[in-house]
Amino acid sequence: MSAARDWVQLLRVSALFTVPGDALAGAAAAGVRADRRTALAIGCSLCLYEAGMALNDWADQDEDARERPDRPLPSGRIHPAAAMGAAAGLTTVGLALAARAGRPAAAVAGILAATVWAYDLKLKHTPAGAVAMGAARGLDLLLGAVATGARPLRPAVTLSSAALAAHTYAVTRVARNETTGGSGLAPMAALATSAVIFAALAFRRVDGAPGTRLVRDLAAPTFAALYGATAARPYLHAALNPSPDLTQRAVGGGIRSLIPLQAALAARAGAPACGAALMALAPLARRISRKVSPT
Repeated sequence: MSAARDWVQLLRVSALFTVPGDALAGAAAAGVRADRRTALAIGCSLCLYEAGMALNDWADQDEDARERPDRPLPSGRIHPAAAMGAAAGLTTVGLALAARAGRPAAAVAGILAATVWAYDLKLKHTPAGAVAMGAARGLDLLLGAVATGARPLRPAVTLSSAALAAHTYAVTRVARNETTGGSGLAPMAALATSAVIFAALAFRRVDGAPGTRLVRDLAAPTFAALYGATAARPYLHAALNPSPDLTQRAVGGGIRSLIPLQAALAARAGAPACGAALMALAPLARRISRKVSPT
């Protein structure tokens, strides 16, 4: 059981609950119903996300030995070769799943996988790191849209992808100081980003048939408010007092707020039921994150 717990920590499984919503929000933004190909996209996303987690710790062994010696690799509980093998294996499986969803999905998944590996191995500690991380989330939403078969893609896909990418970029900027603390500028910028996204999702009327308009008009603002509430408080605390502890909480809040953000994007695109289903993941993600840190 201890070995299983080590892998759970390495792969940060509590953050996995933030992944399925990317593909589902992408399908909703594309105006198509989720199907088997959407499920394949979700499977690909999960594999590539976990590959990135394993590769991240492999690449950060020296840094973690100084700042997080209790992590599975620097503590010796998991061998570095095993982590690299897991990253390669999960990437291969993810790309295979995307290929089953069709050529467009395979092409997007290939770019996504390249972005994940480039971020972990080269870009993470450069100014391009946060851009790459944001692009990865945006591509993940695009993967769900193209895998489900929408042609051509609607502008809503681009807008949803951009919102998800902007949020992830802001969280990644905050995460750069999660072990050392420092400036409150990044949390403040993340707070401002969340406010802009909230306003865009909450105050735009969604047209629809008379019987569905009220549900759609209420669902998106409700989920957007939950998104803002989840992200805003820890961001504000970290901006006022950028200690390592509060900065880590801000990163955790930013990660958890991905679920209501995805739900709001789905509802805004006309799929409130999908948004409600995604919100059902939020309590479970929060409960597990108390035992296994998502950062």
